[in-house]
Amino acid sequence: MSIILNNITSPSDVNILSRSEKEKLCAEIRKEIIDTVSKNGGHLASNLGVVELTVALFSVFDLEKDTIVWDVGHQVYAHKLLTGRYKDFSTLRTFGGMSGFPSREESKYDHFTTGHSSASISSALGADWGAKLRNQDSRTIAIIGDGSMTGGLAFEGLNNAGRIKRNFIVILNDNEMSISKNVGGLPRYLRKLRAKPGYIKAKDNVERILDKIPLVGAPLASGVKIIKDKLKSDIVTSTIFDELGFDYYGPYDGNDLELLIEVLSGVKNVDKPVLVHISTKKGKGYALAEETPSLYHGVAPFDKIRGAKPSSTDNFSEVFGTKLCEMAEKNDRVCAITAAMASGTGLEKFSRTYKSRFFDVGIAEEHAVAFSGGLAEKGLIPYFAVYSTFLQRSYDNLIHDIALQNLKAVICVDRAGIVGEDGRTHNGVFDAAYLRTVPNIHVYSPTYYDELEYALENTLTDEHKGIIAIRYPRGKENFKPQNFKVTGKTFDVAGNTESDTVLVTYGRLFSYACMANEKLGDKDVKLVKLNRITPVDPEAVRIVSEAKNVLFFEEGIKSGGIGEGFFSDLMIAGFRGKAELHAIENGFVSHGAMNLVLEKLKLDDSAMVEAVLSLNENK
Repeated sequence: MSIILNNITSPSDVNILSRSEKEKLCAEIRKEIIDTVSKNGGHLASNLGVVELTVALFSVFDLEKDTIVWDVGHQVYAHKLLTGRYKDFSTLRTFGGMSGFPSREESKYDHFTTGHSSASISSALGADWGAKLRNQDSRTIAIIGDGSMTGGLAFEGLNNAGRIKRNFIVILNDNEMSISKNVGGLPRYLRKLRAKPGYIKAKDNVERILDKIPLVGAPLASGVKIIKDKLKSDIVTSTIFDELGFDYYGPYDGNDLELLIEVLSGVKNVDKPVLVHISTKKGKGYALAEETPSLYHGVAPFDKIRGAKPSSTDNFSEVFGTKLCEMAEKNDRVCAITAAMASGTGLEKFSRTYKSRFFDVGIAEEHAVAFSGGLAEKGLIPYFAVYSTFLQRSYDNLIHDIALQNLKAVICVDRAGIVGEDGRTHNGVFDAAYLRTVPNIHVYSPTYYDELEYALENTLTDEHKGIIAIRYPRGKENFKPQNFKVTGKTFDVAGNTESDTVLVTYGRLFSYACMANEKLGDKDVKLVKLNRITPVDPEAVRIVSEAKNVLFFEEGIKSGGIGEGFFSDLMIAGFRGKAELHAIENGFVSHGAMNLVLEKLKLDDSAMVEAVLSLNENK
């Protein structure tokens, strides 16, 4: 039992603790996080790094009126523990339990339900303006990591925030990493700032001396001010944040609780935007996570003593990465692009083997797509590997910077469909619907590893001019019938080909359809597997239109999805039978183990069996 933590029921309880008690509280928080994540899985290294920062924030600010916005939100475990959720923390990331990200549904202290990067400054600035317009006496604080600062949206927020004339605080939590190691000009710039710890002290001393020069008389005052400003600019080099209108403070040790409390207490009284640059240690307090923070960024359940093991290579991401390396060896036009997710998308081997053709653009998905278009314009074949949920940010770039230009680029959509424990912000349930609206796009949705390999290989010879998207799920391939073979066709027909009941699906759900068909026995159905889901082959529509009953199962949203489009085509083809569409009702899918979520959504094999039997009974 964590003695101090057990008595924290609201943020105000933190402020009344003594300094030594706050230090003990930090230790208890770390133990609770390690214990829970080792059992449930989750984001470990980033959460261990911000424990002191969280306690300092709760010590200095009044969370009953002040607003704290955490960028991405995968580092809010300490925040959750200190906002009355300690007793439920053991349910973290479990089905029906606590979210691993901020959640407006969970707590009034979670002002935004977040999971994507670089938006905190913009959201916080809007909240700050809103509070001021409603005459609320409050402060707003945005906490953003150095990885998230590589996203353009962060600078859009900074650009606007620098114009305001009141206190607005941005805390740059610099741990020199996102998921993969940070790349690009901004991380280099931050490294230079970290190398000059005496900068702020020198700047403050110079400005304090110059400010004591009296301004006497209007003409003289004007001249002296010009001289003072010139001296300041010559003697003290401004940071990029100063130029954007912020007062820059730092860098400070982000794991020094006493120092953080002192710094935050000071900057909250500065009557202009301020940026506090802190350096934290990812994995702080757990030696194994400190040594290999990338391994403990997002981790499955593990043994606390022995530590976590690298993820299995038996998954779609690794199959993709291995195949792309094979293709790159044969074809020097093959290039790989990632948005700070080399390890997550299986591209680490490619990054080492084909360095000149590997591009990590940082957390900048929009740039990645436009950059891919530039490569394609020069005759290269770009493969942009990206999680489905993050590709959402690039919709305009797909249309404008590639499709409109009639360029060929391959978008490799990882984590398509339900991803499980990360939940609402990360489930890839929208891509199939919005990709089908992009002009001149071909979208493939393989079910098995060999189909993914075939789809990738085919992009080298496919004469299609335009975007080719290949979407595949998280983790391992599921049940595969012994007689299943890759045909290379745009669709396949399996099961009882004589049945007048047809079950249509694509991607991972085909595995469940095969399991359902085996359970049905003599009531088995015809299975139609869509390999190319956009555009759907008219021949597949014709074959299905001859059936009496059609069931379509889709691991994506119903509105605008593949099923809706398929049924529209069926009606045009003259289908007059009974049709049912089983998909995700419009909304967001909560977290939990993938199989439990599919069961809850009634998209698993048991739901398919039930739907077929119900349909036959109603006949």
